[in-house]
Amino acid sequence: MEQNTERLKIRMETQNLTVKYGRATGVENISLPIYDKKVTALIGPSGCGKSTFLRALNRMHDLTPSAVVTGHALLDGEDIYTSGVDPVVIRRKVGMVFQKPTPFPTMSIYDNTIAGLKLVGIKKRSYLDEMVEKSLRQAALWDEVKDRLKTPGGSLSGGQQQRLSIARALAVEPEILLMDEPTSSLDPQSTTRIEELIEDLKKDVTIAIVTHNMQQASRVSDYTAFFYVGSMVEHGTTDMIFTRPNEKRTEDYITGRFG
Repeated sequence: MEQNTERLKIRMETQNLTVKYGRATGVENISLPIYDKKVTALIGPSGCGKSTFLRALNRMHDLTPSAVVTGHALLDGEDIYTSGVDPVVIRRKVGMVFQKPTPFPTMSIYDNTIAGLKLVGIKKRSYLDEMVEKSLRQAALWDEVKDRLKTPGGSLSGGQQQRLSIARALAVEPEILLMDEPTSSLDPQSTTRIEELIEDLKKDVTIAIVTHNMQQASRVSDYTAFFYVGSMVEHGTTDMIFTRPNEKRTEDYITGRFG
């Protein structure tokens, strides 16, 4: 297992990453590799720092005045927190899908999909048309909405809205996709669709996903990191974490003894 891991390309990596909000510490000294075109699941009890860590990977904490990030977050070996690095560029390379679907409810499905492209000034209609279809196909939504692209995004079901949110994130062609509990508010059928989508997307995109669902983590991820009280307890292949963890705290969490 170790040899296979060493041959994999690290697409993103943190080194002693710490996030603090004033005197409160969100996560502390997290060193974690995220492998290219693999799915890395972040698991652990509520409030243990998973989402805080995830948001540090595309500089979302820049939007929170009290947040201070130290340590390093490397994208293809370059620190995204280096002075002069544009966080807008980083967020285009490292996209985010949130816990609840985030379509603009009165905006059309078409305009929802390419909202990020318009934000960076892309106006060429033929290109926008191409990216709408491509992104909606990637999000497994095209066949369901291709005949009503001008209808509001808010008219879709919850599961469709989440896939629309994923399509919008994919339209800017990110290299990494961060997903913060993307199925927590969805029904089982929609959850299955999103999980199938994740399996398909990892052929082209590197994915990191926060989930409280142990079964989901075991189904969709290649690697798993267990977080507890702001620290990362251990990281390894999903098979190892779920069947042969090195730490008793990991085993206790996986087996439901706490959390």
